Amino acid sequence: MGSSYGRGRLHLAAAIDQQAVCDAGAFVELARLAERGALDFVTLGDSFGRPGLDALAVLARVAPETGRIGLVPAVTTAHTEPFHVQAAVATLDWVSRGRAGWWTEVSSTEEEARPFGRRPAESGAVLWREAGEVADVAVRLWDSWEDDAEIREVGTGRFVDQKEHHVDSEGVEGAGFSAWVPSIGPRPPQGHPVRVVDATEGESRGTAARYADVALLRVADPAHADAVRKELRDAAAGFGRDPDELRVLVGMRVDLGGGEHAAEPGHGGGGPRQTAHGPLYRGGPVDLAELITAWHRAGAADGFHLVPVEPRRDLERLVNGTVALLQHRGLFRTFYPGSTLREHLGLARPANRYAVTGGATGGAL
Repeated sequence: MGSSYGRGRLHLAAAIDQQAVCDAGAFVELARLAERGALDFVTLGDSFGRPGLDALAVLARVAPETGRIGLVPAVTTAHTEPFHVQAAVATLDWVSRGRAGWWTEVSSTEEEARPFGRRPAESGAVLWREAGEVADVAVRLWDSWEDDAEIREVGTGRFVDQKEHHVDSEGVEGAGFSAWVPSIGPRPPQGHPVRVVDATEGESRGTAARYADVALLRVADPAHADAVRKELRDAAAGFGRDPDELRVLVGMRVDLGGGEHAAEPGHGGGGPRQTAHGPLYRGGPVDLAELITAWHRAGAADGFHLVPVEPRRDLERLVNGTVALLQHRGLFRTFYPGSTLREHLGLARPANRYAVTGGATGGAL
């Protein structure tokens, strides 16, 4: 396990998106490659506005083919019911044995709203407020079963003890929906699967500070990253959270096609270049390792979420070059010390709110 420095342990994650790929084996291959480098997690994007496979279903297929790496699909909240979202994410946590996350996304275009036909597209502020409400209800539903609620008494036919709780969504600020029944399945292995929010835009930062375990920032300057990280941590404390329970990762596209050549001007020691699609680093694995080391040692971020420009080539060079160098220097772990995504991130398993505070219980089934 790597040494601690800067503001704590270095965390690394990677995207495994592949346009127009419908072969699950291609995603399994990239996830295994990332796991070989002991990365914290991989992400897979999704939206209602583009063709492609369902990200959560793909990572459910990846789960049995991997053993340690976290699996974080994007799941949008604007046109999906909280009950269904939380059940799907909890299922991924079960099939992966505690390695699931949920990249909370919103759908802001009429193109995405039209197939559902229920309401027009909303503003970003409205969508992110609603996303926070969905995240809150999801946690309540995950907690609706206590950890020891399953008793499975064959002799008596009792499956669930009286430790199943009804969820009162009226306690959720501004909730535009109701939820009373418990979830359909037991509490996930992690208690709460890891929630990830892209906090680059101001409209999403309140939701990230209040509900996220991991916040992503697509910024090209370490001073900017440091300032937003402080803003998020202060806001988290204002919501009554321990700010040390929030991980802030810089999101960056990486083009490692230059191999061992020095990074192009504006990409290397001076930082990545800002583009219309976010920060872009273009150069070799060694200079990328130097950049990651410098930013993290300066305290600008808790880690990095790296998006390969060419998935197979760049992820391979990232793992075999950049990550290997960071490991050799003792700056990043060489193995997984735990089995769950929360353990990779150094996050505690949350206590069940109903077990702690008490609440209305349902009868045994």
